[in-house]
Amino acid sequence: MPNPFRDMSVFMQVLVAVAIAVVLVVLGLYLPFSPVQDTRDKVDKAVQEKTRLNQEVQQLQVYRQRYGELRQQMDALSKQLETLKTIVPEEKEVDEFIRLMQGAAGASNVQVRRLTTLPLVAKEYHYEAPFDIQVDGPYFNILDFFSRLSHLSRIINVSDLTFQETESGRNLKYPMRPGTTVTGNFTATTFFTKPAETASSAQAGKAADKPAGRP
Repeated sequence: MPNPFRDMSVFMQVLVAVAIAVVLVVLGLYLPFSPVQDTRDKVDKAVQEKTRLNQEVQQLQVYRQRYGELRQQMDALSKQLETLKTIVPEEKEVDEFIRLMQGAAGASNVQVRRLTTLPLVAKEYHYEAPFDIQVDGPYFNILDFFSRLSHLSRIINVSDLTFQETESGRNLKYPMRPGTTVTGNFTATTFFTKPAETASSAQAGKAADKPAGRP
């Protein structure tokens, strides 16, 4: 049986082989379920997945930077809270208050003669803790003592201040240091925060005390 392909010239045989190869490649690329098309689909899906993951990584990088900023803000707020707790503690801390008063008095060479606790004053968000205090010493030492009180870490307000001269540094109740010229009487008020349960109880008590029929 004659073979037309063998009867062709070498050049024509090469052309026919190239044409057949091109047809096979095209069929492999575009025919459904062909190995080439299947691989191509997988490559396209992998590229799409890579693009999606890159976008998610970029978004997470933004959150990562934001997390660092939020962490710094939280640390700063925590430090501020600790500072505020020093200025206005949660508890009354009478011992610490007395220590601060005695420290300021000792540094100014002033003698604290009396320190009496007065009734607490309840406010909406805090308590006021007043103390009736009497000190004596040289006049300028007394002034230095009050100056030191104003620079303490804990807030201490001084009110109802009165000075009284001593007679030759003598007092009938107790001996005075040499050089003592004045006695100072004043009210020192410090503050501490009200516990949440106390605030709730106080609000409930106010509501209970209201007469019926009134808002």
